[in-house]
Amino acid sequence: MARSTWDELPAGVRAAIERKAGPVAAAEVPSAGRNSDFSATLHTADGPVFCKGIADAEGKRGQMHRHEADINPWLPSAVAPRLRWRTEADGWLLLGFDHVHGHHAGLSPGSPDLPVVAATVNTLVDALSECSAEAPRLAEQWSRLAAWQRLAKAPEAPLDTWTLTHLDQLVQWEARAIDMADGDSLVHTDLHSLNMLVNSDRALAIDWAWSRKGRAAIDVAFLVARLVAAGHTAANAERWANALPIWQDTLPETRIAFAIAIWGIWTYQSNQQPRPLWDQLVPAARAWSHHCLAQTPQGRIFQ
Repeated sequence: MARSTWDELPAGVRAAIERKAGPVAAAEVPSAGRNSDFSATLHTADGPVFCKGIADAEGKRGQMHRHEADINPWLPSAVAPRLRWRTEADGWLLLGFDHVHGHHAGLSPGSPDLPVVAATVNTLVDALSECSAEAPRLAEQWSRLAAWQRLAKAPEAPLDTWTLTHLDQLVQWEARAIDMADGDSLVHTDLHSLNMLVNSDRALAIDWAWSRKGRAAIDVAFLVARLVAAGHTAANAERWANALPIWQDTLPETRIAFAIAIWGIWTYQSNQQPRPLWDQLVPAARAWSHHCLAQTPQGRIFQ
């Protein structure tokens, strides 16, 4: 579904927004973002505000955005935009956030944004450890998905020879990852370039609709895979992560399990919903998984 512009919104929805934000003089639609039916920077007399909305407020995506609104008060304001208001009208759910000036974080080798991304991850880990916010548990989500199990039962899945030969062992690692993913931190689970805005010396994490309760190292694991997709070698991506205290405390077996689980999730999703993005992400996760496995003595890889 294409995003609506400000002028295309129902009159009742525009009126509901302006009751919260004040009269809107102009609306700028961002270049990125696909999970909302409306998103724009609204220019008002009190300054800009970022607004996004969902047309099916009672549907699944509406639930995701309600969750994002509910957990926002728990997020550290230094690295996550504050929710100003929420409103509903004509079946729409609308959220208004502090507007963030900045650019999407660069994750490629040599990017000057990498240190501020690392600082943001450290802030999130410290602030959201043992978080009391209510959120679905990532381990339960991974258990329901069981990506490698599903792929093992789908003979038509386009898997390479090595993967087909080792499917049973990959399923075993996935089971370990499900256990290891459980925890009481609030984790974003979808940190990547488009979900981080760099403003001066800080990176702000946006779009928390997929946040879950889990082990804090999960967000680092997803970022390592994204770094490989952005052009880093797996070894260099691991070196970047090794500067983070939470990753230093993560055992090699846990890193392997997370790498393999992410590889399985992205592979399964690429089969279900083919998109060009998977042509980068799946090989990156595979490369990281193979790198992790190569660091482990062969006798311990598939015990």
